[in-house]
Amino acid sequence: MRKPLKWKARYTVLSLLSISWIVSFMDRAVMSVAIPYIAADFDLSPLAMGVVMSAFFASYSLSQIPGGLLADKFGIRRVGTLAMLWWSVFTGITGAAANLTQMLIARVAFGLGEGVFPACAFKIIAVWFPKRERATANAIKFASGPLGAALAPLAVVQIVSVWDWRGVFYVLFVPGILISVLFWTLIPNRPSESKRVSPEELAEIEDGVVAATASADEKLGLLDVLKQPNVLKCFSALFFFDIAYWGFTTWLPTYLVNARGFSMTQMGVAASLPHLAGVVGSIFGGWVSDKYFSANRRVPITAAQLLVALLLYLTFASQSAAMLVTCQTLAGFCLAIFFATFWAIPMNTVPAKRMGVTSGVINMAGQVAAAISPLFIGYLVGASGGNFDLTFLLLITCVLVSFAIVCTLPTKLQHHEEEAVHA
Repeated sequence: MRKPLKWKARYTVLSLLSISWIVSFMDRAVMSVAIPYIAADFDLSPLAMGVVMSAFFASYSLSQIPGGLLADKFGIRRVGTLAMLWWSVFTGITGAAANLTQMLIARVAFGLGEGVFPACAFKIIAVWFPKRERATANAIKFASGPLGAALAPLAVVQIVSVWDWRGVFYVLFVPGILISVLFWTLIPNRPSESKRVSPEELAEIEDGVVAATASADEKLGLLDVLKQPNVLKCFSALFFFDIAYWGFTTWLPTYLVNARGFSMTQMGVAASLPHLAGVVGSIFGGWVSDKYFSANRRVPITAAQLLVALLLYLTFASQSAAMLVTCQTLAGFCLAIFFATFWAIPMNTVPAKRMGVTSGVINMAGQVAAAISPLFIGYLVGASGGNFDLTFLLLITCVLVSFAIVCTLPTKLQHHEEEAVHA
């Protein structure tokens, strides 16, 4: 007789982590939807719009490695809670900006706080989940990101209809504060510190897992991480892919309105669809990676990349609005598959005690790309008089470069686990 499913403490941790991820993505994604309103209010050029969107990612990328080091040193509970409080406060302050300079200061400060959080999130999964569940747990967390990004356009359109763009940032200040209180209350640094974890679950989590906390005299240096060639390859692959991802997602609302003639209401719905598809794509990608490709993680990654390149081209080439929306939605699905399957590599080859700094190094690549991409695309759009031809050429090229780098990663990653653990 099968045992009934039992809710475990780590499921509560994952649920709260996923909600936190939703809030963080909403807080960052609303800018790409609100920027046409802000541009009209502040009389911004396309290049200035790109600067505003890139300001967050510039500081966000700088916080990735410090965030990982802080999480490894002071624990996920303290660092994660402080990060949430910080970025929530500056979300509210963004709404109070009176000019471009104040807006840029608020966005840079916002990015510094939120950039600390991803390393905490990766470390939470490494510490709280056994290896066989990490890719799936990470995929569920990643699925929360596109869900938050999908809610952002809908929230902006609704709030602006009864208030203005400033109200969007004031409203989003509230959930961040509430979630930070729950995070402090419900997520200890380790399962062994939680009264909600039974001895059976603790043994299940720790089975075959390298201890998550290093001894006091063990050095977990940044150089140790950088010496691993696969980490640098992951860094490069994520950098180029994220140029395409953030270029596509941050400029899609403007592209739909300015280049394709969508109304603001139509844009709100259409810009949400790729992110909603990404929720499904992320969970699907993580499940497929764990179930069918645990010995060859490279297959689903490269398949997703080739499909993304094709769908970006079809999005650009589509003549009808229906075909455009279909292709951009499928692109969102495949973009999410990439992230869910890509992160299965470090999640399963890096010891938990180094997951904070390692994920910080790799994730920094994506955020540097996110800082560069909107700014560069803003320049291209402005220089070409509002034309997006060069933009889509850039996006597709970057995806293919990332594909080429992923092809150099080992095929049989389980052969490298022991090396990664003892590196």
